[in-house]
Amino acid sequence: MRIFITGGTGFVGRRLARHFLERGHTVTTVGRSPRHPLDGEEGLNHIVADTTREGDWQKAVAGCQAVVNLAGATIFRRWSEKAKKEIRDSRILTTRHLVHSLIPEQGTFLFSASGAGYYGDCGDRLLTEEDKAGEDFLAQLATDWEGEAMMAEARGARVATGRFGVILHPSGGALANMLPAFRLGLGGPLGNGRQYFPWIHIEDVVAAIDFLCHHVDARGAFNFCGPEPTTNRRLTQILGRLLHRPALLRAPAFVMRLALGEVCEVLLGSQRCLPQRLQESGFSFRYPTIDAALLACLSDSGTD
Repeated sequence: MRIFITGGTGFVGRRLARHFLERGHTVTTVGRSPRHPLDGEEGLNHIVADTTREGDWQKAVAGCQAVVNLAGATIFRRWSEKAKKEIRDSRILTTRHLVHSLIPEQGTFLFSASGAGYYGDCGDRLLTEEDKAGEDFLAQLATDWEGEAMMAEARGARVATGRFGVILHPSGGALANMLPAFRLGLGGPLGNGRQYFPWIHIEDVVAAIDFLCHHVDARGAFNFCGPEPTTNRRLTQILGRLLHRPALLRAPAFVMRLALGEVCEVLLGSQRCLPQRLQESGFSFRYPTIDAALLACLSDSGTD
């Protein structure tokens, strides 16, 4: 199978590319990085391009049976109007250009990333894919992002979107930023710690994308989160216990808002998500509990 990946040099993209290459697929990645970490691997082709702009990179999409859209500028920074525009354009424009690159009626599979922020701050309410979108910046972004991807159905594509929770692995993402403080005994809950924290181990992200790629009836939105909803407080307690360090230094909400601005609502908001549609489709999580996921992450610490 020929597979095209935007954001293919990123935290998830490079691991997904390796996964598909190991299974004998041909992989084309695109991104702004001049080199791919897997350069030289048989079956890999890397294109350097800005996917928010139309260009020759789109020609490589046409011959692929599967397209995985992972491109998106980081949300973890102060949200100035300029930053919000970059966050939005990197997702919306890239997805729009991808959809326009698909050959009509070829039957391409398009997987497009989204986020659990789709639901907004929902407190303790259990959330499945049937729940409505929230109204804040990230919720509107996710709604529009998914809407752009679903336009590919009009070109005969099968489309699935993944509402990612926080992806766990020590080589990147939130956990890589948390671990130094926790190893020094300086970690603790964010705010009151009662907010639910949708999480998923990176190996389950990769496996679920592969599963949906080959599960020909799978389409629509899927929550990419572990089946055991966990609060921020419980996660910090488990991480402290596994590291044999105290995890008591709470970061007060008002201090976070002063220091980080609007983006801190990502950390203080609550999404108690369930991966209902993945499980109903027959997907089995390798790391179904937060204890197992964090233990695996600490065992893999230092690996990529």
